[in-house]
Amino acid sequence: MKGKVLTIAGSDSSGGAGIQADIKTISSLGSYAMSAITAITVQDTNMVSDVFSVPAHIVKAQILSVLGDIGADAIKTGMLMSPDIILSVAEAITGRAKNIPLVVDPVMMSTSGHMLLKPHSVNALVREILPKTSLLTPNLAEAAKLTGTELLKNMDDMRRAADDLLKMGPDAVLVKGGHLKGDILTDLLVTQNSEKIFSSLRVPGKDNHGTGCTLASGIATGLAQGMELVDAVTRAHNFVQKALEKAPGYGSGCGPINHLVSVE
Repeated sequence: MKGKVLTIAGSDSSGGAGIQADIKTISSLGSYAMSAITAITVQDTNMVSDVFSVPAHIVKAQILSVLGDIGADAIKTGMLMSPDIILSVAEAITGRAKNIPLVVDPVMMSTSGHMLLKPHSVNALVREILPKTSLLTPNLAEAAKLTGTELLKNMDDMRRAADDLLKMGPDAVLVKGGHLKGDILTDLLVTQNSEKIFSSLRVPGKDNHGTGCTLASGIATGLAQGMELVDAVTRAHNFVQKALEKAPGYGSGCGPINHLVSVE
């Protein structure tokens, strides 16, 4: 076991996304997983039917407890829910994790359309979290929301959004193009002085719940293990692709991927 990863995210009762997907991914890729839970969701493969937000001071206490004892080599955030939680996370990271890589998955909406980030929380995320971020991993809708633009439709739109997001403070941005049409999925990784495209073949079927959480936590795991960013993204992409190909077919809706695959 190499590397310790703290995930700060919501709990998914169906096990396919959120904290559960993060812990499975981190463990499968060979690191030690820790968690700070921001919310408890009631969901299955069809929908999110309810959400309970964990009090902000409890979220902060979880983070400080873990970092003060075990420590972390990388941190990943997912569902942060509210401005109070965002501020608490930012305070905890500033106090105990200044030099620890931070991967931010700006989770805003569930696959079924349930809002997981309150609209007035976006400004808090941009103000408090993005300047501390090593890698931001928005999908097309999230990138559009963060930059205040219309939905991204092509690679040029993705480049413009990535450039705008870099100006908000993150060291790097990975815009995920999975919602574009076509058989080839293309993600765009941009830093201040580089660009790299990651392409993969679309896996048919509906079982793709939790791919964003899995990708972000997979990248965080690579960083925790001392990998360079491009190498961490490459391995995480391969892991997600294989997990999609080996999805177990659970549930009647958008089912989970298989977090027990190996990329060795």
